[in-house]
Amino acid sequence: MILEIFQATRCSVLHSLAKAKLVSVEMAPSPTASGCFELKMNIKKPKTNGALASFNAQAFLDTAGVARRVMDYRRGESIYSQGEAAETVMYIQKGGVKLSVVNGSGKEAVVAMFGPCDFFGEGCMAGQTVRMGTTSAVTPTTLLVIQKNELLRVLHAQHELSDHFIAYMLAHNIRVEEDLIDQLFNSSEKRLARTLLLLARYGKQDQPVRILPRVSQETLASMVGTTRSRVNFFMNKFRKLGFIEYNGKIKVNKSLLTVVLHE
Repeated sequence: MILEIFQATRCSVLHSLAKAKLVSVEMAPSPTASGCFELKMNIKKPKTNGALASFNAQAFLDTAGVARRVMDYRRGESIYSQGEAAETVMYIQKGGVKLSVVNGSGKEAVVAMFGPCDFFGEGCMAGQTVRMGTTSAVTPTTLLVIQKNELLRVLHAQHELSDHFIAYMLAHNIRVEEDLIDQLFNSSEKRLARTLLLLARYGKQDQPVRILPRVSQETLASMVGTTRSRVNFFMNKFRKLGFIEYNGKIKVNKSLLTVVLHE
């Protein structure tokens, strides 16, 4: 249910961008099972000839005159809390961020981890007035904090950034769908392996970060949807098989992919 809520949020952001004429959208006549209409995106092409994959969002934000604040956070420090006013979007320069949600009975679930070059907090662009979850730094973290209206202004004016941002949103929406499928159909062992690989940023265009930021077994258990004892069991199994090196810090080896790919 939590993953479906966040998927709906990202769909709403894409619809908002479409209404702002930053992207054209064709909707199927009926919604999908996830509650989000099927979208056919025709992203506006940038005026330059540069490839979208090579676009450097950090360099652009540094040089394009975007009004933003640079904020530094210590490990474990709160960035924003569930229920606070939602007025800004964040871009991670360095470090890592954990997104968690607490239900009415006080149970917490970690629903996402973000790393360098990721945006988060974009729900405000879809009309969210309050934050749907709580974010905190998992390592010393530096963020660019951009006001919603300022980001909308720049997306209208700068096609390169709007192309990059929309492509990021689409990719992240796919990731949320994959997370939901993973929770529904895969074993806790396979879910843990996939989570470790995602934290190590395997599949990213840049080189994977094989040494993970410090993350507790309790956090991993919350992300995977299992108990800490099961996480401990599988972590020891992965270490014995040489899939990871685990001594305080976690080093993920490419061989861990065999757990995810094995049927």
